[in-house]
Amino acid sequence: MTLKEILNGKMILVVDDEPDIIESVAEELHMCIIRKAQDYDTALQYLLGFTFDVVILDIMGVNGFELLKTSVSRGFPTVMLTAHAMSPDALKKSIKLGAVSFLPKEKITELKSFLADVVLEDGKPIWKRLFDKLGDYFDKRFGPDWKERDHFFKEFEDTLKEGGKDELT
Repeated sequence: MTLKEILNGKMILVVDDEPDIIESVAEELHMCIIRKAQDYDTALQYLLGFTFDVVILDIMGVNGFELLKTSVSRGFPTVMLTAHAMSPDALKKSIKLGAVSFLPKEKITELKSFLADVVLEDGKPIWKRLFDKLGDYFDKRFGPDWKERDHFFKEFEDTLKEGGKDELT
């Protein structure tokens, strides 16, 4: 099955305060049904009023972590897509609040692949695949020892290596 076939007709909410990012995501996911929101209030209305196969949230500018809480409470698999908040702390908070993945905006051309993984896993977290695919990127961005500097990430990585769940409980 192709990425296009996996994602075809999926209902996706894209939330970002930058219109060009929303349009780039919409173009990348042209086979999906896309709802767009550029602010917190509009996004919240969509989250409370519709059902989504996947929600894509920016962190900065739209109060993404608060929206993440709402999205997760509604049972929507949620992917964080960010540039300005690209940090180990934002990644950790995303994991703890229930996001299923965390992508840098500069990897937007790989979004289809990550969303297909989310869909194929029935919305379960795909952290192991994310770190397998983007581990080198995170090491370059955060420093080669970023996981060792924070007990949370060391424990999380050990859980993933042991074949455990893609989440900490």
